[in-house]
Amino acid sequence: MVSFGVSVIFLLSFITMTLAEPPGCKIRITDRGLEMLKAETKRFVEEELSNITMPEMRGEEGRFQYTIKDVKITELNLTSDLRFQPDVGLLFEVQNSSITLNFQRRILYWLFYDEGAINASAEGVDIFTVLHLNKDKEGRLKISNVDCNASIAKMRARFSGTLGRVYDFIGAFLTTGMRFVLNKQICPALNHAALVLVNQLLETIPVRAEVDNYVGIDYSLLNDPVVTETSLDMDFRGMFYDLKNENETLVNYAVNPIVREYDRMIYLALSEFFFDSGLFSYFKGGLQKQLLLDSFQMPKDLEMLLRTTYLGTIMMLNPALIEHPLSLELEVTSPPRSTIKTSGASVAVKCNVKVLVLPPGKPAVQLSSMTMEGKFNAKVSMKGKRLAIHLDLRRFKIFSNQSALESLALIPLQGPLKTMLQISVVPLINNYTKRGVQIPLPDGLDFIEEVVEYHNGYIIVGANLHFRTGLREIIERKLSGETDNSI
Repeated sequence: MVSFGVSVIFLLSFITMTLAEPPGCKIRITDRGLEMLKAETKRFVEEELSNITMPEMRGEEGRFQYTIKDVKITELNLTSDLRFQPDVGLLFEVQNSSITLNFQRRILYWLFYDEGAINASAEGVDIFTVLHLNKDKEGRLKISNVDCNASIAKMRARFSGTLGRVYDFIGAFLTTGMRFVLNKQICPALNHAALVLVNQLLETIPVRAEVDNYVGIDYSLLNDPVVTETSLDMDFRGMFYDLKNENETLVNYAVNPIVREYDRMIYLALSEFFFDSGLFSYFKGGLQKQLLLDSFQMPKDLEMLLRTTYLGTIMMLNPALIEHPLSLELEVTSPPRSTIKTSGASVAVKCNVKVLVLPPGKPAVQLSSMTMEGKFNAKVSMKGKRLAIHLDLRRFKIFSNQSALESLALIPLQGPLKTMLQISVVPLINNYTKRGVQIPLPDGLDFIEEVVEYHNGYIIVGANLHFRTGLREIIERKLSGETDNSI
């Protein structure tokens, strides 16, 4: 009975794993990438802490009455670290650091009244902050919770003014109160920075957005990120969709990309499904048809060759058609498919080609129908955070839909047709695909020094990261409604 229960549990686990949707896009941020973020994170935290506001303090100590106001943090000397917290998210830690403050005092002692500035320093400042990273209901990466603990070992004050030395002895009293108040302000400031401001930054990562007038892209997370001591791994759906029919999409049967490297700051893995869903969506949206209409101009020598090839057909149909112009009509008959191997990536396209006579003022007369199959080498590249593809026609063949004999007669057309495609159609396609599509990175962060590796069923782009602008500038731009013009 026990063995039966174990078998059922194993079977259910296997079924769950089998039915789990594989990602079309994966991103790994390594500890090297986190190292690059440390300086920017420290600067951001210092800016947040420097904006801490403290309430006016009033009180009495014996015959002394005091007021403390206009508290300002003038300097922060933080020794900080940023690292991965396994199974949770990120850990930001500050140890044995100092904060310098300046505030105004008013003190009444008997009939003596004095006011002046107090320079104080908080020493032995320790801050322990854990950011919990999760997937929200929309599939977006979010900081869902913050664990924060802050402490100040001691606080010193230096008085100035007429009675500075007289009431130095109450400095301990004042600094104790200031230390308590300051300590209570640190974690709320960091909680606001993470849950509000940093989440604003994460909202600049596209989740479901339009790419152009034809398709959109779905970068929703499939599950919570996986955090280890050395990396943060995220699985995205990575699927294009037709804007006119968002529910008509491909099923992902592609292999699950495997990222094993840790040498670069970031790795982007894209499966064949990522590219096939784009080809499928553009096919459904009609882009290929529009590109063929915009690009196709038949050279005179090709028209002459067609006229020679189909002279007999024209004479049999209607000799009067001999003087009228000829035309080729190309139609992509099925969604193109991508193939990724260790040797590179390719795209296979299948078209129906009709040879037509165009008598003026009358319907076109079809002379023949043939199938054209082309194979393009596809070179993937990155610029900033946009992924682009450059196509190069490598293999090409045409054959008749009517008979093998006609296919033999079409052999002389293969060379001129291939040249026509290379000169007119391919450049127009590349001019469109060079616009690229944004990968799921926040504003202000770009790929640099990228290297593309091809594997069986997927590609991996390893790169380093570059901040084009600071965290605060990105967040302020987001809050003001501005967009990143580089996207």
